[in-house]
Amino acid sequence: MTELSEATKNLILKYGLWQASLKVKEGALTIHVDEVALKVAAFYEHVRTIVDWKEEHLMRRAAIIRKLKKRFQDLPQNSTSLPGIGEWLVLDLIRGGYFPNDKIEESKIQEVQHIIDKYVFILRNNIENKKTGTQLKYYDQLLEIASCEIEETLAPSQKEIALIDYMFEKMKERINVKKVIYERNLLKPEDKDIQIYIAVQQALFKFDEPIISYNLIRYKYPSWDNPSQEELFKISQNIDTILHTIETDLTCPLAKKFYKICEKYDTAYLLIGDILAKENFEKISQEINDPSILEGYIKTAYQKRLVDLKAKINRAAIYSILSIFVTKILTVIVLLIILSKILSQKFGWLSLVIDVFIPTALMAFLVLSIKPPSKKNINIVVVEIMKIFYQKDKPDTYEVKISKKKGFITTAILSLIYLLGACISFGFIFGVFKYIELDMPSIVINMVFIALILFAGTAVQKRAKELTVEEESGGFLTFASDILFLPVTGAGQWMSNKWKRYNAFSAFFNALIDMPFSVFVEFIERWRYFIKEKKDEL
Repeated sequence: MTELSEATKNLILKYGLWQASLKVKEGALTIHVDEVALKVAAFYEHVRTIVDWKEEHLMRRAAIIRKLKKRFQDLPQNSTSLPGIGEWLVLDLIRGGYFPNDKIEESKIQEVQHIIDKYVFILRNNIENKKTGTQLKYYDQLLEIASCEIEETLAPSQKEIALIDYMFEKMKERINVKKVIYERNLLKPEDKDIQIYIAVQQALFKFDEPIISYNLIRYKYPSWDNPSQEELFKISQNIDTILHTIETDLTCPLAKKFYKICEKYDTAYLLIGDILAKENFEKISQEINDPSILEGYIKTAYQKRLVDLKAKINRAAIYSILSIFVTKILTVIVLLIILSKILSQKFGWLSLVIDVFIPTALMAFLVLSIKPPSKKNINIVVVEIMKIFYQKDKPDTYEVKISKKKGFITTAILSLIYLLGACISFGFIFGVFKYIELDMPSIVINMVFIALILFAGTAVQKRAKELTVEEESGGFLTFASDILFLPVTGAGQWMSNKWKRYNAFSAFFNALIDMPFSVFVEFIERWRYFIKEKKDEL
């Protein structure tokens, strides 16, 4: 039999510990919320999912951030704690369906309260706060990190962290950085591992900045989760510096180079994780010493992930469209009415129907045009996993290189071509709408929608390549479409980012519905318990 590498043995051990942790401790009290309140709250959270659509794996933490920010806004000026918020937050999250009912131990409430108190302490004892009495510069960033720690406490990501550590160790061996990069001071040698660590998290689980920031802080400050009083005070005094350093790590100009390498080979690690996460772990951990048996497990896991990926892509497409329309449709109607009044034109409902139909059809086309990986892709994946899984004398290496410097003339020509592509694309779209005799307000709105949908569709298409390891061959048509569509997609990205900052629908829900609805759900639960008590007395 082929010898497993030490890193692989360690990974199997960690997955064994994770499998054991899934069993609820005997006799442990778990948190229960009323089923009716749970259904009502879960329905509301589904509506919020459309309003604040993000990647599926980010939705739970987005809810924690939203609820946490609301309570921190109500924090009295001189208060050093938020008593009772831990229990309220955990119950509210379970009611919303973000965590399972009757599965989380009651002791977790106190742990969450302890985390919240820690971040309140950091906010209150920060030097900047003492000097100016103003909000902490990185207030939002700190609350996002707090939400990551709370999520980790309620749903520990043992297997994800184990897989990240496994890929991190392998990539540290394999990724080489050209000396010229260090010589030009584009990257410090000591920062190489940090960039690999960031890239691995982005490639494997599509983590966003808050969770990566939290993991980086834990990587750099091992006592962060449970610091002593002295350590906590020191952290609070230096929190600005800590967060600024993390921000610098995340904005490294070479970050995309590291990500590109890790993203290409993440499929192998994801499938390794899938194989070890199965219920018959004991049997699998014994059999995978044999490469022929391992190959069978790889192919089964690959097919299952392919099916799951298709379902995930369809859900992402549907929610993206709903999010764009629900959060922006009122804005569109208002804009159309205002522009129609200004231009002395009648408001056309037919135009509105076209405004909705065209972007929807475009997203459908983008999703339908996604091609599954070719048949030879699975063979490449099998070979890659074999190289990772078993002991090997000389591992493969991947180099981080820098692009050649472009001269002024070359840069000017390329910029001109990009600008020309933008003019052709937007000009063609404008011409088509003008030909079908849409009024000017509708043309503007449709162009905005098309840009937003193209950006959302591109994100979905990128997600569809999660299992692709083989090199993609781009022909002339791909090259031409990139020139024409990239400017429109770029405009969609810019508008999407701006809309996130000024999401009127989200602000409306937060200000007028979120907290009152939460109180209403609590009332339903208390009322239900009151009725049950009265029934028991009969």
